[in-house]
Formats: sequence, C-alpha cells, structure tokens
Amino acid sequence: MKYIKAKKKVDALKGLYEHLTVYILINGFMILYNTNVLRSGEIDFSGFGNYFTAIMWGIGLFFHILYVIVLFNFDSNFIDRWEEKKIKEIIDKD
Repeated sequence: MKYIKAKKKVDALKGLYEHLTVYILINGFMILYNTNVLRSGEIDFSGFGNYFTAIMWGIGLFFHILYVIVLFNFDSNFIDRWEEKKIKEIIDKD
C-alpha cells in the first residue's frame, strides 16, 4: 500500500515537472516570437497579447501545483486519525 501511494506521488511530481518544462519552453518561444525578437521587425514587449497565453496557461499551471502540494501534504488517513483523536478526547474528558 505504501508503494502505491509513493508511486502516485512520484507520478504526480513527474507530471508537474513535465508541465512546467513544456510551459517554459512553449511560452518562452511564443513571447520571443510575438515580440519580434525571432523575426525581423521592431522589438516590442509592451503588448498584453504577447503574454496572454502565458498568463492563461499559468493559471492552469498554478492549479496543477496546488494539486501536487495538496497530494503531498494531505494524508488520506486524515479522517480516521481525526475520529480516533476525537474518541480519545471524549473518553479522557469523561
């Protein structure tokens, strides 16, 4: 059971690293292309449209990061431990 949980966490972390790598590569290229760094023309970093895809994709990446953080910090036995703690608390109180 521990192996399955560990494998799930490793897969989630691997997926996050892949997502982050693709995000950086694709959006870096798109920003450089849209601002005319990779094309001949006047270089212009001021337009919002140059960053729109990176911002929207960044929101999705943010939620992916939150998912991985919750997965790593949330123990699936939380409810069982809470019940045991409450039972012990009530017994000690009585």
